[in-house]
Amino acid sequence: MANVDKIRNGLIEKILSIRNKEFLEALDKLVTFSASESDKVALTDEQKLMLQMSEEDVKNGELISQQEMDKRNLEWLNAM
Repeated sequence: MANVDKIRNGLIEKILSIRNKEFLEALDKLVTFSASESDKVALTDEQKLMLQMSEEDVKNGELISQQEMDKRNLEWLNAM
């Protein structure tokens, strides 16, 4: 991860030295477009179905607490 931080910091230093307004506007558009595109996730039909099923569980009150889930997970792990 340190490599990513090094690249990011190097880019920031370079950007701070740029005085060309048009270049900065173009760079802003590029970064904005790239960030919004990378945030999109394509879901499979199975994933969409699981999300729909989860929403139905919430609507029907079919929930358990995080504490109960942790307890079940520990019981499952101890049974192995």
